[in-house]
Amino acid sequence: MKELLFSVTKDDFRIDTFRCGGKGGQKQNKTSSGVRLVHIESGAIGESREERSQPQNKRNAFNRLIETKEFKLWHKKKAAEMMLTKEQKREIERKVDNAMREENLLIELGDK
Repeated sequence: MKELLFSVTKDDFRIDTFRCGGKGGQKQNKTSSGVRLVHIESGAIGESREERSQPQNKRNAFNRLIETKEFKLWHKKKAAEMMLTKEQKREIERKVDNAMREENLLIELGDK
């Protein structure tokens, strides 16, 4: 079973829309269909202006962003950080469980 280490949401990005040339005739001057996504933590940028549809350009920009070397490096570091943290937690739990075994406990009763 795969385990989710972390997720990326739209709050992790700055989304800029702008007017762009290309297909669409006069409508291109009235519609902000171009999209630029900036991943805030990594600084990675993805941009798309080819389509007439802003949602399609957002998808294209996101796909371009996740293919950048900046985002891939950030993703690798973040995943390693999360895995290291989980592995450290597991190791601590193992040590505590081992220490709490009956044969590892010393019980001293005070003299009355």
